[in-house]
This record gives sequence, structure tokens and C-alpha cells, in this order.
Amino acid sequence: MCIFANVKIVEAIELFATYIGSERRLAEGTLKYYVKVSQELSDYLCEQKITTIEEITANDIRGWMMSQIDQGTAASTIVKKTAALRSLFKYLLKEKYLHNDIMVKIAPPKTPKRLPVFFRESEAEHIYDDRYPDTFDGETHKLVLRMLYETGMRRSELAMLPLGNIDFSARTIKVRGKRNKERIIPIENELANNISRYIALRNQVLAERESLEPTERLLVNGKGKPLSDGMIYKIVQRYMSGLSDADRTSPHVFRHSFATHMLNEGANIDAIKELLGHSDLTATEVYTHVTREHLKETYKHAHPRATKNKEVNYDNNN
Repeated sequence: MCIFANVKIVEAIELFATYIGSERRLAEGTLKYYVKVSQELSDYLCEQKITTIEEITANDIRGWMMSQIDQGTAASTIVKKTAALRSLFKYLLKEKYLHNDIMVKIAPPKTPKRLPVFFRESEAEHIYDDRYPDTFDGETHKLVLRMLYETGMRRSELAMLPLGNIDFSARTIKVRGKRNKERIIPIENELANNISRYIALRNQVLAERESLEPTERLLVNGKGKPLSDGMIYKIVQRYMSGLSDADRTSPHVFRHSFATHMLNEGANIDAIKELLGHSDLTATEVYTHVTREHLKETYKHAHPRATKNKEVNYDNNN
């Protein structure tokens, strides 16, 4: 039974704001967002002549969601807003302003699957061209791009990579990833030789700057300071923005490219999972969707029957 009858929606939102700010101690940005979304709902309900908590029904929430869609709000944003409202109604239920949670009847809109952005193989191949400045920084830029593409490392993993984690005799790199999970990535002879040559140059740069604190990090800039995540991001942007027409040109796109190109060449998905350091295969399986789309596009543009049969079922008969 509801112990507070006919509580005004605006009053309930004020109480909710106080609650999530004090008892739940949410971050200021999250708190403001939850209150903003709650007020958006209140404004909508007011237009529908609904002013008290007791009057709100699941259909009213669905009506608000439809109004969001009509305004052009993205499905992903509506999902986020709906999550904020779930917190509001859980609070109202907890404080007995409501006798049941109407949000359990609300299904968020389905969001379209976002496939990973990747560089085409022809675009990635350009990182092996002679396009770098004839300086130590140029050598650093070259190695950054090649290591990102050939190992699938995250930029933070590459930035923090110590010299001691490179085993030249075994041709492997030990990477410490998320939650300090370690994995071993094999490397080709050419990349191993590139790293070896780079280390010789790196040591010369550091020897000329004796005042600097010694670093075990592999990658340093021309001043002998370790490369940061931000520097690696800028290096990728500098070169790949002119080499690729991908929607994004970030270090993570090289990670997507590493996985996608290996799958295109027939690599085992379980092996790719281990190389990427994924704890769950579902995180890796998204790349199978990318390669399937790649096959469809290849067929569409290359097969003579594609223009005659626009509707092709690729999922049957494997």
C-alpha cells in the first residue's frame, strides 16, 4: 500500500535528487543527468495533464519514449535515459510512493549493432611506405603504427610496454592488459628486427640526455621522454587521416583491423581472442559480423550475378 498519496511529480524529483546526491553519492555529472531526464519526463507528463506519481502508468512511459523517437533522439540515448528513469522509479518504490514498479513493463528500444571500424588492407599497407621524417621521431612514428597493426595491442598497452617484455629469441612480446591479465603475442622476424634497430637508436637518444630519469619503456620521443597514450593517438591521426576514408582513425581502429584482417585470412577465432586479450569470446565474435559484411560487399561489387540478384541469402548452405 502506498503511504504517500498524490505526491506531485516535481516534488518527487526533488526528493530523488537529494537521495542520489547524498545516500548514493553519484558523480555530479550522473546526478545532473538523472535529474534532467526525470524533469524531461515530468514536462511530458504535465502536457498530458498528469501531475502526481499515482497517475503514471507504463503506457505513459511508452508515450514519452515515442515522443523521444519523434524528436529524433537516437535509440542508444533513449536506452540511457530509460536507465535513469529506472533509478527514479526504484527510489519511488523503495520510499513507498508507489506500490509497484511500472518500469518492469518497459522494454528499451533495440539499438542497431555497431560494427567495429577498421582500415582496409590496402590502406594499412601504406604504413610500410617511406613516408616518415628522417629523424628519431620519424622512426618512433613508424614503429608505433607497425606495432599497433601487427600485434593488435591497445594504445595504453603499447605506451607502457617495457623493454624486458620483448623476447627476441622467442620472437614474442608479453603484454599486460586489462585487470593486469598477461598474454603473449608472437611477432614476425621483420618486426623484431625493426624493434631491435629502434632500441639501438633509442639508447643513443637517452645516452645524450643523461639528466633524464632512466625509463624501461620501449617507446620514447626525440627528447627521450616516454610516449603517452595521447602522443600515440596523435601519431595515428597524423598519418592515417590522410591514408584512410574510415569513419575514425584512432589506435583502436588498428586493433579492429588486426582482428578483421586475420579473420579474413582464415585465422581461428579462439586464437584471435587470446591475442587480443579478450576474457569472453562474445567480444571477439563481433569481428565475424564484420567479415561477413566484407564478403557481402565483395560479392556485391565483384560477382556478375550480383546486379541480377540483389536479394541474396548468405546465411543458408554456408
